[in-house]
Amino acid sequence: MRLSEPGVAAVTIRWERWRLAAALGLLVWSLWTLERARSGVEIDEVMIGQTPVTVMQMRADGPAVVVAHGFAGSRQMMQGYALLLAQAGYRVFAYDFEGHGRNRVPMSGDVSAIEGTTRLLMAQTKEVIEAARQGDEPVALLGHSMATDILIRVAQETDGIGPLVLLSAFSQAVDERAPQHMLLITGAWEPGLKAFAKETVARAKAEARRDVKIAPATEHVSILHSRAGRAAAVAWFNTYYDRDIEPQPAQTGWALIGLLTAITLVFPAIARFAPAQEVISEPVGWPLVALAAGLPAVLTPVIASFVSTGFLPVLVADYLMVHLLLYGALQLGILYWVRRRLRGLSLVGAALLLIWTIAVFGVALDRYGANFWPTPERWSIIAALAFGAVPFMLADATLSFGATLEQRVFIRVAFLISLGVAVALDFEALFFLVMIAPVIILFYLSFGYMGRISALRSGPTGAGLALGIALAWALGVSFPLFAA
Repeated sequence: MRLSEPGVAAVTIRWERWRLAAALGLLVWSLWTLERARSGVEIDEVMIGQTPVTVMQMRADGPAVVVAHGFAGSRQMMQGYALLLAQAGYRVFAYDFEGHGRNRVPMSGDVSAIEGTTRLLMAQTKEVIEAARQGDEPVALLGHSMATDILIRVAQETDGIGPLVLLSAFSQAVDERAPQHMLLITGAWEPGLKAFAKETVARAKAEARRDVKIAPATEHVSILHSRAGRAAAVAWFNTYYDRDIEPQPAQTGWALIGLLTAITLVFPAIARFAPAQEVISEPVGWPLVALAAGLPAVLTPVIASFVSTGFLPVLVADYLMVHLLLYGALQLGILYWVRRRLRGLSLVGAALLLIWTIAVFGVALDRYGANFWPTPERWSIIAALAFGAVPFMLADATLSFGATLEQRVFIRVAFLISLGVAVALDFEALFFLVMIAPVIILFYLSFGYMGRISALRSGPTGAGLALGIALAWALGVSFPLFAA
């Protein structure tokens, strides 16, 4: 049976209502789960020297645990472990390393030398430990990735350090005897780090109490919300301090994904508040997609390799701005040549999209997942990144408008490949570009979807403008500040 146009419209309306209802239900469950994980925990923001610290506790006399994040991370990323430890009765001190999160002091020193950046981060960590210390009771340490090396070295040099829990650990500083009381939690999908953890435990002397916990179905990031990993961390600390409070870990990882997904899926209802514009969605042929995506992917990293960078106080942000600008300019030039021009500028639509991505999605991410709010030092960095990100996203929105799903995937993959080529051309200088891949993929999945909804309603130019600013913001708060 063939549906009439009114029948199709009715089915579409019902589907949109069901989708909105499902998104709102997911939103409620996610918020309930994430807030329950904070239930009863007293959370205070303090400064220890120049280091911003979040203190979490349910009782003031519990053992102190200092919690440190990985490279390009923040205090918020460690909440899964920090909040559970606070509910177990510990006093938790989670801090932002220099150059990270809301820490306004940039990283400095030689990142490749132990006596350079590592030594400075160790000094910062020792300052937090001394502030957290209460009487003669040993202070526990918990860290992820980059922080594991810092914490191991601090534990070897500092008196009064208790048990360590290290997530996705690596460090050349570990020996057969120190640190002694150490649990290494590694994701099941981290083969290299699993081997390191097992070897570290195997070669320990008898007096060193060490163990390995493999967190199932997790990798380098999802380990931060592993229920098995968090339960093991609490049990390890409880054994050392002879405590027995073991709260059940909440499903914070899935709840965070659910919250961000729900916010994304609610946006179509928000986009309806923008006036509709009649913008013809012209089909995009594969020859144009191949030319407009393939040529910039090849030429941009080659041209950018001749451009002098080092003008922004953030690791690889200056190169990234140049890469985005060149890529976007090449695409816009090709689109202009084939008479596919910018069209459909709605300031209301752009404003709604920008508010939803930054003030709603961003605030939710900042509260429950990762820092998304810039310190004053980062505003100029975001502005500089926007100089490249806006033309890049204007070109992306124009080329993608009317493209099929397969073509849109090809367009986005081509850009990621161009970044990979850039890293291959100058691995030592641009290695940290690898860190941007998760940010870009999340951006395409969530912000890209919302941008497409906005483009279909109000035109691609407004969507591209808003997404360019949002991309500059997301990148500007992700990479560490760095002073040579």
